[in-house]
Amino acid sequence: MIEKSLLSFALMGAGWVLWLLLALSVSCLAITLERALNIFLDRTPAEPFHRANAQFAKDGDQARFAESLGALRGVQARVVLAGLQAASLGVSSAEEAIQASLLRERLNLEKGLMVLGTVGANAPFIGLFGTVLGIIKAFHDLARNQAEAASAVMAGISEALVATATGLLVAIPAVVLYNLFQRYNKRLLSSADASAHILLAHLRGRESNGHGAAGNDSAPETQEP
Repeated sequence: MIEKSLLSFALMGAGWVLWLLLALSVSCLAITLERALNIFLDRTPAEPFHRANAQFAKDGDQARFAESLGALRGVQARVVLAGLQAASLGVSSAEEAIQASLLRERLNLEKGLMVLGTVGANAPFIGLFGTVLGIIKAFHDLARNQAEAASAVMAGISEALVATATGLLVAIPAVVLYNLFQRYNKRLLSSADASAHILLAHLRGRESNGHGAAGNDSAPETQEP
């Protein structure tokens, strides 16, 4: 009973496998377009960001710095702003807020990339599975029609090998795109982390100089003679 069921499944051939690979390729294309659009629209403008950092390093005005960062988009601006908003609670709180923001941004940047990685790793095996099914069907057709043995086997095997080629055609771009997105995300998060550490260095310096984590200078008390 089980043998007949498996044989019936195998005799379906590689056609459904090709449709599956086509669906996976469309999914990868959709994820690629969505991630590329997100990268394009969510970049932190370099010049305003560096100008805001330089101004903060010069005057230490946290309110103005927060306002400048709030007007910017992108991972770097959001991570630094998260640390700045928690600075009133102390440098350690700012550091924790930065780490939490980095984790949140990492999850957002890696959205959908698991699909690219999974398709890239498994599409060749799916194609190979389709090829095996196609060969099984070809030899089954040979057993039923031995008069045209050579042409039946050659045609069946050639059609079956299309599944392997399609699997590789889907897998290779998926792997390349997955690696490109992962490399970009790593560089972006490293840059955001570096900017956040510069903020922490300024906060620690002001705290050690007695200005407090919030960056508000307090005038020294004078005693009346």
